[in-house]
Amino acid sequence: MSNVCVFDHPLIQHKLSILRDKNTSVKEFREIISEIAMLMCYEATRDLPLEEVKVETPVDIAICKRISGKKLAVVPILRAGLGMVDGMVSMMPNVKVGHIGLFRDPETLEPVKYYFKMPPDIKERDAIVVDPMLATGGSASAAISFLKETGVRHIKLMSIIGAPEGVKKMQEDHPDVDIYVAALDDHLNEHGYIVPGLGDAGDRIFGTK
Repeated sequence: MSNVCVFDHPLIQHKLSILRDKNTSVKEFREIISEIAMLMCYEATRDLPLEEVKVETPVDIAICKRISGKKLAVVPILRAGLGMVDGMVSMMPNVKVGHIGLFRDPETLEPVKYYFKMPPDIKERDAIVVDPMLATGGSASAAISFLKETGVRHIKLMSIIGAPEGVKKMQEDHPDVDIYVAALDDHLNEHGYIVPGLGDAGDRIFGTK
């Protein structure tokens, strides 16, 4: 799985253990989702290009490095993806945020787009699609297809937990998209939940379980 990165950083793994706990409160769950997204963002943007700049310090001129004009967009899949946005924006305050809302057609079982709002210059931006759970991969694949239709050329997918089925779907549909997860779990159960997973991320973020 050459385009899949599983983060094994101790801080991420520690926080993930709290997320999985069924007794974790809504408040703590929401905070930790954001914190994990922040830590994952740090690694997922490691390949951003840099350029040298001169900075005047109180002592002398320093040759420093800054991000080289790369425009980014964070695109959460509604609703659970919203829980990851604040952590990423805290790392990249100038990033633009788009939103994709999807539901599954009860007859065809295909994802249907009900909301799609992007920054006006989305074609010029690299996009990081965020959704805490990569389960079947249907929603993530559809969201990325919709982004590609608008002309976005460079896309990454960032999830907290992935299932092999979702990774396989993504690799079949979008082999050009790098996938970042904090854990790759065992399988999906008969209800489409990741096992062992953490339950329904949206319900646990918004207290609707």
